[in-house]
Amino acid sequence: MDSPEGVFILVAVLLAAVVGVMYLSVASKSSSRLHVQKYQASWLAIENGVSRDNAASWQMAIMNADKLLDQALRERRYRGKTMGERMKSANKVWRNIDHVWGAHKIRNRLAHEPDMTVDYNTTLRTLSAFKQALKDLGAI
Repeated sequence: MDSPEGVFILVAVLLAAVVGVMYLSVASKSSSRLHVQKYQASWLAIENGVSRDNAASWQMAIMNADKLLDQALRERRYRGKTMGERMKSANKVWRNIDHVWGAHKIRNRLAHEPDMTVDYNTTLRTLSAFKQALKDLGAI
């Protein structure tokens, strides 16, 4: 390896290895794939927690669905300090942006308005919007 050609080959191989490792590192971070089975299990738990006879379960399901969507947005690395900002960053992902925003607004009202209530059918529609948003993100 004392020859200039041998040194050149060694440097080229090392450089290729370094570039390959850097590429794999960046590629794995940028893909930000979601663990679909984990999200499906969480979603199933949310849906199974809704009881027609238990109004408290309706509010809890909406709150948990909103949290799950925010978790998916964070894991997919959408930018923003708040969930609303992350939702705006994902603007082009949503199949029906009005439904996603409507569901999030219902959650906000439940969280911030003490006398806000939802009925069973509104709960189902809201959960349907969150479910579609999670599908749009590739989480379920």
